[in-house]
Amino acid sequence: MPKTVPCLWFDGQAEPAAAHYTAIFPASEILGVTHYGPGKHGVEGAVMTVSFSLDGQEFVGLNGGPQFSFTEAISFQILCADQDEVDHYWNALSDGGEESQCGWLKDRFGVSWQVVRTVLSELTQDPDPARAQRATQAMLGMAKIEIAELQRAADQASA
Repeated sequence: MPKTVPCLWFDGQAEPAAAHYTAIFPASEILGVTHYGPGKHGVEGAVMTVSFSLDGQEFVGLNGGPQFSFTEAISFQILCADQDEVDHYWNALSDGGEESQCGWLKDRFGVSWQVVRTVLSELTQDPDPARAQRATQAMLGMAKIEIAELQRAADQASA
């Protein structure tokens, strides 16, 4: 099967974005940087692409210019093992960005992320429809996912 490598279009921010992301994710690194040469669409010598990996997943950042920007139509999910991981990624990625709801945020570069714990889907897809509904309602009222609060809501007896 061919490898899939997401390419993120930036307006001159590919290198700082790659540096930011590789500082946040474990086992991550900048793999390579290319520059615009003479006769190319960018300024000669400016960074054109940055190849990087985040915990083994490769990405390319392209400094393509202001023609396109990120939207929430595409996001990256970070499936966290526990609340400490949720807190780490949420705090690091939302710094300078904007928080949304249900574990979604936009980082300082405009890239959308979903920072969720793996148990979230278990709670919101519980076989007991009332329990799943309570967990879902609690999630809809959150920005950063707080697993203990979701668990309390799911476990709460109907009044």
